Amino acid sequence: MFSPAARLPNLLDVPIDELPLPQASQTYRRKQLANWLYQKGARDFGDMTTLPKAWREQLTQDYVLEPFTQYTRFPSADHSVRYLFQLPDGKQTEAVYMPYANRKTLCISSMVGCPAGCAFCATGAIGFGRNLTRAEIVGQILAVANGEGFVPTEIRNVVLMGMGEALLNYREAVAAIRTMIHPDGLNMSPRRITLSTVGLPNKIRQLADEGMPLVLAVSLHAPDEDTRKQIIPTAHAHSIADIVAAMHDWQSTIKRRMTIEYTMLEGVNDALWQADALATLLDGMLIHVNLIPFNSWTNSQFRSSSRDAIAAFEERLSRRGLSVSVRFSRGQDAGAACGQLAFQQSA
Repeated sequence: MFSPAARLPNLLDVPIDELPLPQASQTYRRKQLANWLYQKGARDFGDMTTLPKAWREQLTQDYVLEPFTQYTRFPSADHSVRYLFQLPDGKQTEAVYMPYANRKTLCISSMVGCPAGCAFCATGAIGFGRNLTRAEIVGQILAVANGEGFVPTEIRNVVLMGMGEALLNYREAVAAIRTMIHPDGLNMSPRRITLSTVGLPNKIRQLADEGMPLVLAVSLHAPDEDTRKQIIPTAHAHSIADIVAAMHDWQSTIKRRMTIEYTMLEGVNDALWQADALATLLDGMLIHVNLIPFNSWTNSQFRSSSRDAIAAFEERLSRRGLSVSVRFSRGQDAGAACGQLAFQQSA
């Protein structure tokens, strides 16, 4: 349990190049402070022993470091871990840590809940709570590193695919990414950061103008308007054609391969004619398609497509020239799989 001293501003909300100094002339102290915050993951100003004691005491009076009042770990048999974070206002959010042999990956949230309302997603069923701040987004990385017992810079892959539509929390999500890629912050390669969106054309173009070579993952889930509107209630706001046009603009600016996220739902979006329609839609683009078997959750009306149906869909896309793979989610037994995040209090 952490002390919820949330009345003071959180230092993690301050841009790295604007971190406070003990004296205006001591700009080198800013790099030292950032190193303690992001590369060593210090949880208390008192631990920052290379900083002058008087400055540490002043920082303690002016700021807090911890954006959460507590967090709870829910380990999975496959070694992934779901983290449930309690925020000072009583709301909650979640992240999922996924260790692999050659990398540590973290799926983080940009919101409490989600306003997109995707019918196959447990988070969408919760509804929207609020946007997270930069401190609450980046703080997930720092907290998970602390909880798992390593320094934050060991996490080299971050995906904004947890709770929320990151592009609807644009300012704070982009600010958090800038902290991740700053050389005095987490010093991550932007190529190892994936941002997932349900498809907001104007925001996709705005993000392209930021010039950060992130991986853009578009949650398309259907190649035709009728099906997409059935499973994504907010899809009426933007046509598939508008989304694909924005993807073309993204690619012409960023010049990187994009990802299409496609949750496989039995009898809904897994017909071979839909595979053909998807291939036609994405023709000529540098794309990788992730086919994601649906992960069940309480009261869901959907079922995952069968393995045979998924294999046939994958084969049809591959024959049409698309790069495609099936992504089986980790952490299902801990409520941590794709589409399952829903504030479960037990695994």
